[in-house]
Amino acid sequence: MNTILAKHILPTGQTIQIVQGDITTEDVDAIVNAANEHLQHGGGVAWAISKKGGPTIQKESNDWIREHGRVPHSHPAWTSGGLLPAKYVIHAVGPVWGDGDEDNKLESAVTGSLRVADELYLTSIAMPAISTGIFGFPKDRAAGIIFSAIEKYFVDNSSSALNIVKLVLFDQTTVDIFIKSWQDKWG
Repeated sequence: MNTILAKHILPTGQTIQIVQGDITTEDVDAIVNAANEHLQHGGGVAWAISKKGGPTIQKESNDWIREHGRVPHSHPAWTSGGLLPAKYVIHAVGPVWGDGDEDNKLESAVTGSLRVADELYLTSIAMPAISTGIFGFPKDRAAGIIFSAIEKYFVDNSSSALNIVKLVLFDQTTVDIFIKSWQDKWG
């Protein structure tokens, strides 16, 4: 069962939450997948989402790649949610630590995910700690970038229909690091 650990209402009216648990069980309009640019969902969060969502997600991902090519950081792909409670999966490509310009690439992946959610007229979204698993992005650094990117997106897009953003974190180490960054930013 997922547990809400922290909640903050932005000055723009949106609610941000830190939730500990399994992103595949979130009852939101879309969940964000921490994907690779080829949308091959073989490890980490991507594997869990693909496994629980069923073969439709990989099939639609393959179709996306055939039609659009590799997925850039700033323009995530999206598929249906398959068997998941979420209607959509937004496939955000975060940076691999050590590839260069990682901070900007992570910000682009977060901002792009929120933009796709708006393009799909969604009101709720859940995202993982993009790039902090097998891609090696330092969790404390990622937390600050993700929080700031979300906040900036809503300042720049005041007409957004999104009203809730959940950061769904699985392991205790990630939760502890994100909560510390959260407290440093919002108290």
